Amino acid sequence: MKLTNPNEVPVYTISGASTARPLPDWLARKRKRSLKNDPEYANRVELLQDFEFEEASSCIRVSDDGEWVMSTGTYKPQIHTHYLPHLSLSFARHTTTLNHSFILLSSDYSKSLHLQTDRRLEFHTPGGCHYQTRLPRYGRDLIYDKQSAEALIPSVGVNADGSGEVYRLNLEVGRYMKPYQIDVGGDDLTTAGGGALQGGINTGSVNTAAIAEDSHNLLAFGTSIGTVEFWDPRSKGKVGVLAPQEGEITALDFDRSGLSLATGSSEGLVQIFDLRRPVPILRKDQGYGYPIKTLMHMTTSSQEKKILSADKRIIKLWDEADGKAWTSVEPAVDINSVAWCKESGMILTANEGKQQHAFFIPQLGPAPKWCSFLDNMVEEMAEEAPAETYDNYKFLTLPELKALNLGHLVGTTNLLRPYMHGYFVASRLYEEARLIANPYIWDEERTKRVKEKVEKERASRIRGGKKVKVNQGLVNKMLKRQERRQKVDEDMGVLGDDRFGKLFEDEEFAVDERSREFQALNPSTKVDSTGAPRLKDDSDDSSEGEGEGSDEDEVVSKPKPKPKPEMRISSSSYKKSGHQKRDAPLGSRSQGSGRVNKNKGEVVGERSITFALTAKSKEKERAKPPERKGRRDDGRRSASGNVFRRL
Repeated sequence: MKLTNPNEVPVYTISGASTARPLPDWLARKRKRSLKNDPEYANRVELLQDFEFEEASSCIRVSDDGEWVMSTGTYKPQIHTHYLPHLSLSFARHTTTLNHSFILLSSDYSKSLHLQTDRRLEFHTPGGCHYQTRLPRYGRDLIYDKQSAEALIPSVGVNADGSGEVYRLNLEVGRYMKPYQIDVGGDDLTTAGGGALQGGINTGSVNTAAIAEDSHNLLAFGTSIGTVEFWDPRSKGKVGVLAPQEGEITALDFDRSGLSLATGSSEGLVQIFDLRRPVPILRKDQGYGYPIKTLMHMTTSSQEKKILSADKRIIKLWDEADGKAWTSVEPAVDINSVAWCKESGMILTANEGKQQHAFFIPQLGPAPKWCSFLDNMVEEMAEEAPAETYDNYKFLTLPELKALNLGHLVGTTNLLRPYMHGYFVASRLYEEARLIANPYIWDEERTKRVKEKVEKERASRIRGGKKVKVNQGLVNKMLKRQERRQKVDEDMGVLGDDRFGKLFEDEEFAVDERSREFQALNPSTKVDSTGAPRLKDDSDDSSEGEGEGSDEDEVVSKPKPKPKPEMRISSSSYKKSGHQKRDAPLGSRSQGSGRVNKNKGEVVGERSITFALTAKSKEKERAKPPERKGRRDDGRRSASGNVFRRL
């Protein structure tokens, strides 16, 4: 859902395209795989199934029971009916010509009357088109008088007397009654065929009609000359006329009491009249100069009276008493018709885009029963409080622009986009102008960041430490952990809790780090000679002071642990692996590392060693023949004396 927040009243776009020209169907299908990475597509809310037409929609109505929505559109001309409790399209029906307007004759969708653009009236039922009839002239609007069961159709053109006509089709009798004759200023006599059946280009017409069905049942007809005529359906006579206004009257609406009438003109002006006064009590300009298409009296959930006025560009809601703007909705496409789900904050539109729009205003009223889940979604979005940001633009006021020597660009180029009391400037242009105005800004920024980093490191250091009587090592350990979190507080946690005061004062609570129980519970803690615990993986402080100036490392030395006696079995395999040590003081003889010759009687496995000197060993050494070296032996390695065999 997209959120807009004009005048501090949030408006949620529940459905509808955000662009005036959506992608074609063939291109949308081609890019369907890439839509999974589109955040707008992933977070979309499909309120009503198939709430769209192939080209555009022209009119929309909500039934009195609040369970059905009927809309007409093109192309091809068709009627869509949605069943709201199921949030789905109930049926779609095609017609032969375009629809201009329609009304629902029953409390649901079962009976509807459609005004077509080819001067025909069509009666539709759930089974299809029930009956068709032809109008003498083109109709401009369509209303239904429930008291007399008559369909009233204001038309274009004049009769033989030069008056406009409002046709009366009595649905009880089934025939046309005598039309209401409205003064429209006559026909255009300068146009050829001015008195013809259809009228000329500038011919007079009755543009719109309204009925106060909740009160006195008075009829009001707006004309092309800017007047509004009031007729009593009981006496079939005129009872009053409002003076001509600027432009043509294009929209009318009575409030529930029947005393207030809102009129909309082709110049975009909205006026509110009290039927007891001939002059307007309030005048409001829509702002765009387009004809007003929809006027509606509304009541919020807090019983505040508002007026909804819509032209093809924007929907505005404002206060009925003083005309103060309340909120507005400006979709990306032109608006053709607006419908309001009564006693709720839901507004539906028929527009020129492919998708029809649905807007939800929580302050106007709660979500309808058929989509009550919207209230929870709106509450979640309100907690997040999103704000619109401009990543590529910088907002600057006029004094700031002049400080950057950009004041000469105001009104002369499109590089500055005016907004409220300042201008939006591209971020790249702002950085370049800022650098030119102050060339040393980068050095200042760097110095500032270095200073902030140094101050941050200074604040994280332990200043002095905390001295206690007992368990000083535990206190140092706790402060070390706080230093890692870049926040040191000597009175935080166990250190500042009175319940653990004796832990650091009474010697009975001293922890013996050399005890067996402590080492079993803290296997990774190694206790040095001073009795202070130290983690085994911590780096020694002596490594930082290697080299010159490390006098403390020379004086304080760690005592070497005494080697434990080792009991090993003397074997040939263990001796070959290099683990057997020489007994030099006792004068043991080194054994040869060559291969063991079993034929000579040498012992394999465990052998007996004696330390007595024998004369035979000396005689063997003396009688040993000299080694023969031949010409081939120089620079060659013997296989029998291979170095790897002596390992």
